[in-house]
Amino acid sequence: MKKRDKTMYKSSFVKGAFITTLGIVIAKILGILYVIPFHAIIGDEGGALYGYAYTIYLVFMSLSTAGIPLAISKVISEYQTLGYMKAKKRAFFLGKSIAFILGLISFVILMLCAPLIAKSILGNITGGNSISDVTFVIRVISTAILIVPVLSIYRGYFEGHRLFSPPSISQVIEQIIRVSVIIFGSYFVLKSFHLSIASATGMALFGATLGALGAYFYLAVKRFKNKKKFNQSIIKVNEPIVKDRVIIKKILLYALPFIMIDIFKSLYNYVDMVTVVKGLVGIAKFDIDDAEVIFSMLSTWSNKFNMILLAISSGVIVSLIPNLTQSVVEKDQKDINKKINQAIGVLLYLMIPMAIGISFLSKSIWILFYGDSIYGPSVLAYYIFAGLLVGLFTAVVSIMQTLKDYKVVFISLISGLILKILLNSYLIGAFYRMGIRPYYGVISASIIGYITSIIICVVVLKKKYKINFEDNTRNFINILFSTILMSCGLVVMSFIIPTYSMNRVLNILIIGVYAVIGMVIYFGITYKTKTIKDIFGDKINKYFKIKK
Repeated sequence: MKKRDKTMYKSSFVKGAFITTLGIVIAKILGILYVIPFHAIIGDEGGALYGYAYTIYLVFMSLSTAGIPLAISKVISEYQTLGYMKAKKRAFFLGKSIAFILGLISFVILMLCAPLIAKSILGNITGGNSISDVTFVIRVISTAILIVPVLSIYRGYFEGHRLFSPPSISQVIEQIIRVSVIIFGSYFVLKSFHLSIASATGMALFGATLGALGAYFYLAVKRFKNKKKFNQSIIKVNEPIVKDRVIIKKILLYALPFIMIDIFKSLYNYVDMVTVVKGLVGIAKFDIDDAEVIFSMLSTWSNKFNMILLAISSGVIVSLIPNLTQSVVEKDQKDINKKINQAIGVLLYLMIPMAIGISFLSKSIWILFYGDSIYGPSVLAYYIFAGLLVGLFTAVVSIMQTLKDYKVVFISLISGLILKILLNSYLIGAFYRMGIRPYYGVISASIIGYITSIIICVVVLKKKYKINFEDNTRNFINILFSTILMSCGLVVMSFIIPTYSMNRVLNILIIGVYAVIGMVIYFGITYKTKTIKDIFGDKINKYFKIKK
């Protein structure tokens, strides 16, 4: 008897969400820790340059990749549920082909149009990074688009079989390689070879390409070693012939809303990229250096902490899609209602206290990672709530997509983006005139846009699909109540223990103490109110003796 591959097993929704979230969170933590040495190496100028390239990269990744992995996950889950093994195999092959072609097209466009994109970002502003520097880093990051799309198809294939461990491990592998290249590569380029900030930033960005290669080879080997597992049918049926054009149409139809979700999220960042620096300089009278520093904080440095919240959201969504798809195929309305409520409940339970905690400790967190800053802590304290809303926004829009209500998906996305575009520069000026930090206008525009999209989707889910949010409403109130009490406890603590220190190492201890006490307060209250059981289900009793 062959030894069981411990990284290959099927998972329930909650277990799958936990496994996937754990892998993503570990990857994101690695993605946060590297910024301490990386920021020390390249500084705010390099951070802005990194942010320019990465923002453009994410837009094109959305065009070439974003929707297809989740679409493949959904298609694979659907065919696996129906017992269509040949169609499932063809879907995987066609998905890889589509992803590679789209990635190649995006790569060519970025390589050829990099100077034009750089010009659109900087305009006629002088000082700071040059157009040639921005052109160079965009071309470097474009190489990753040749690999990441196909890698993402492999992840979607595993997830469609509800095998969540290998994709999670691959993300950790990808991040380890990427972070190693970012830190050591940029250091040697700048300190040993004495090249420019642009060269060091380019080397750091090339880490995305090398990390993707490592993760791709891991998943390719894992799939090859477990071919028999993938070929096992859960039911015996007379499989009809499913033509390639039908499969391609299904993949593209499923992928389109996911692509739209990521494109619109990237467009939020793009709107910031073309308005923040110009708006702060032209409207709020900042000098160019300070404006670029603030943009780097929004696009790169603060955004790293938002990634923790998005990791939780991504983990839940990756597990939800194939599980919810199965319920939709089986037309199990009760299970659909349960899974949607559970997904939203898990997100609220985990993300709200985390956002509050990061905001409360923004000064100590910023000093620990980046050193003292005039703008950094205030940016992080408010911007983290945009990350909270992005996570909820992605979840509810993904649910609408799984229910195939593409019209509502589009309406919610475009409504939020239009508000972002209309409000971005206006709120910079309005906040400046009111004596409020002008860059808070940028963050407020994003928050308003995401809230609008969330409300549209929730209203439709309730009215059209009869999703009952009564339990989640009660849980949300309990979570909010628990978070407020947690915050009060932290405020009381601040009279005894300072919330930050100018000593970086001491901030580790401060953050650790506040985090542990905050978690104890929050967990204790939600344990007593049985909110944990209501959200995570009766199986939680296996680990905690919660009375029914």
